[in-house]
Amino acid sequence: MNMSTRDRRALAALSVAVVLGLIYRFWPADSAPAVVAPASGNLALTEKRLAKLRESAAIVPAKEVILKQVSSDLALREKGLITAATAAQAQAQLIQIIRRLGEAENPPVEIRSTEIGPVRPLGDAYGEALVSVQIECKIDQLINMLAAIPAQPELVATSDLRVMSSNAKEKTVGVRLTLSGIVPRRLVPEKSKTGASL
Repeated sequence: MNMSTRDRRALAALSVAVVLGLIYRFWPADSAPAVVAPASGNLALTEKRLAKLRESAAIVPAKEVILKQVSSDLALREKGLITAATAAQAQAQLIQIIRRLGEAENPPVEIRSTEIGPVRPLGDAYGEALVSVQIECKIDQLINMLAAIPAQPELVATSDLRVMSSNAKEKTVGVRLTLSGIVPRRLVPEKSKTGASL
């Protein structure tokens, strides 16, 4: 088989490229960092730094134990948070809690109307969802419901209570009860920044 001049030149260039590539690949590297001996005056300073690092390293296991304990305490306390995907779902859970408390009474207390309040910030890590309901019940039923609120597994509390006389003959009262529940901060809507200063 005869090779043309062009093919011979290409084969020679390829062989030179392969040889140069192999040399580059297997050439010993002199890029190792040079080790500099410390100056004799810095020896005391280096020993002090080493002692501080050893003290810090000795504290780490104790800090890890404290972190685990605090994390478990936080998880236990946050177990009562109202978990929901949206603020409206959290407020619906609050309405269900009030309904559950009303149905536990004999005769059951019926919710006449509901009013959804805002979800507002509560500290840096939490939010507070508000729901107001109108009910008509006897005074002992109201007291039973109010006493049962702190016993709920969720973190809920009464934030507003208004009692008005409703039916003197049946001895019932009209009540406007506002229940607040603790929710994660992500459910709190961000404030819109309008009216930027000029």
